[in-house]
Amino acid sequence: MAPEPAAPLATIAAALRRERERVGVSLTELARRAGVSKSTVSQLEAGTGNPSVETLWALGVALGVPFSRLVEPDDLDVRVVRAGDGPHVRSEQADFTGTLLSAGAAHLRRDVYLIELEPGAIRTADAHTPRSVEHVVVAAGRLRAGPETAPVELDPGDYATFPGDAPHSYEALAPGTFAVLIMEHP
Repeated sequence: MAPEPAAPLATIAAALRRERERVGVSLTELARRAGVSKSTVSQLEAGTGNPSVETLWALGVALGVPFSRLVEPDDLDVRVVRAGDGPHVRSEQADFTGTLLSAGAAHLRRDVYLIELEPGAIRTADAHTPRSVEHVVVAAGRLRAGPETAPVELDPGDYATFPGDAPHSYEALAPGTFAVLIMEHP
């Protein structure tokens, strides 16, 4: 008998299977749509993979759901996320970690993340679901973020919003950069 997957991996496994079955696609078809290997999708559904933020975003887009639907448990009443806790997902491209703080209810389609970045590499993101919008407030450090064609530089306390349905990026301009990211999905 296989060991039980760790809580975040179990959540991802259950959500991926649920959403794949909801859409009615095979592992092979989901892998093709997301541009990832079938073995990666199979491992994630078994709770044994180690997904990057890029892989989960690609799977979410292929399934037509926000990233949060793949990483947050469904059955929540009161929830507290202590500093340093929460489902952390790292980027393959840069020293970038996203921590989902709150996913919007099905009718709200709003997710709240704490993102932590370090200088040295740019976290690029492909377009998310159509009409999605990103809102970012810098808490510490300095950040360059926004559409690939017009990123803006932000200091602590600065706020920016931009389309999430176009390629965009996040780049730390100072050590210890972190921000609150709110994503809206139609």
